[in-house]
Amino acid sequence: MKSITRRDFVKGSMAAGLSLAAPFSRARGANDDVRVAVVGIRSQGSNHINWFRNIPGVRIVAICDADKQFLDREEAKFKERNEKVDTYVDYRKLLEDKNIDAVITATPNHWHALVTIWACQAGKDVYVEKPVSHTIWEGRQMVKAARKYNRIVQAGTQRRSDTGLVEAVEYIRQGNLGKIRVVYGIVYVERGSIGKVDGPQPIPQTVDYDLWCGPAPKTPLMRKNLHYDWHWVWPTGDGDFGNNGIHFIDVCRWFIGADKLAPRVMSIGGRFGYIDDGETPNTQIVFLDYEPAPIIFEVRGLTRAKGDPAMDEFRGTRDGAVVQCEGGYFVGGWAYDNDGKKVRQFKTTEGSGHHQNFIKAVRSRKIEDLNAEILEGHLSSALCHMGNISHRLGKEGSRDRIMEAIKGNKEMVDSFERLQEHLLVNGVDVKATPRILGPSLTMDPQIERFVGQLSEQANGLVSRDYREPFVVPEDV
Repeated sequence: MKSITRRDFVKGSMAAGLSLAAPFSRARGANDDVRVAVVGIRSQGSNHINWFRNIPGVRIVAICDADKQFLDREEAKFKERNEKVDTYVDYRKLLEDKNIDAVITATPNHWHALVTIWACQAGKDVYVEKPVSHTIWEGRQMVKAARKYNRIVQAGTQRRSDTGLVEAVEYIRQGNLGKIRVVYGIVYVERGSIGKVDGPQPIPQTVDYDLWCGPAPKTPLMRKNLHYDWHWVWPTGDGDFGNNGIHFIDVCRWFIGADKLAPRVMSIGGRFGYIDDGETPNTQIVFLDYEPAPIIFEVRGLTRAKGDPAMDEFRGTRDGAVVQCEGGYFVGGWAYDNDGKKVRQFKTTEGSGHHQNFIKAVRSRKIEDLNAEILEGHLSSALCHMGNISHRLGKEGSRDRIMEAIKGNKEMVDSFERLQEHLLVNGVDVKATPRILGPSLTMDPQIERFVGQLSEQANGLVSRDYREPFVVPEDV
């Protein structure tokens, strides 16, 4: 992968406020409908079918999945409604269909970039699920493709359409609680073991495994479940930081107004409590050294304590952002003073209307109508990748070694001490499942490449090797 020049970066980062001059690239459907295809329909994609088909003026005209059982399942639902839909196993064939205006994708993460870039090249708009990319470089290529082909591309970080959060962000930025000191992202979601196999597992007969793997290596299946558990192995997934965490790292970045990647990152974490075929951490603290207000992100996959089915909470939330300011803090739709007294409520909608927002922009051809334009999705997804890169380059760390690495940072010390207590009450044996201390890595936000110590190793994970012919192009 060649590095991105500053000139290329600037060209690829044109302000999101630009309007697209190009109208729909093809003749419109009956009644001026927006004709949509949904790609990847096992779970979230099936939801997208229902969400988009219920928007006035939108028709689902095609569905696509590498597993035919899901195609058959969803096609049967269309037949029950007396609605016509075309079905595809190979996404490349779908792109040849001139009767499609927009593609909605909920494929596994490793396919997001290619689905988006190829759709842009085919003159179609895109709604791409989170995280928008599988690597930092892919995300930047997606931004370039959207710009080059004048496409509307929305990221599936739907909290950008939460009207209460819009108000809260403005309230905090106006300084009503004083300057922001630190922002926490919290994702405490139980993740049990995915099991451990002793050899290659059979591929479901309904799956075209070559298409399912796509850009990723086509290797034997070394886990019990092909579907969903791809989140927890590096060739296809990004762990829970990239899975659920992307929503709230996006909210954290939104609050502090960061429009580029963090200059430094460090991870502390591990896959604690069991030994299985998963590779990604189930518990992680990521420090993103924005100035003047850093982001500390905490992921926990174990419950509150061994034998206790409930999850931990931080400042009253299990999944959300906590914005600590000089004069108070925001969490869970409320602003509080530093004594914990409620100051103001912001009624959150959790992003309802995000799909309608995409369709609005498809019709208007105005990027500024999008609540989560692809550049925003790229930057937030890249923060998840940065944290994971630090983890992947990390080494086993004793408590003393970790404390030495974070000394002087009282917020990180507090997060780590709470993590230690969490592991203790869960009976975790850190010799069996060790703590991993990732290095502090320095990022040049202008070119989105690491510099300084361990930069060569880190930049080796900024992109990936692709499997022909499923290659994200250098020149989109």
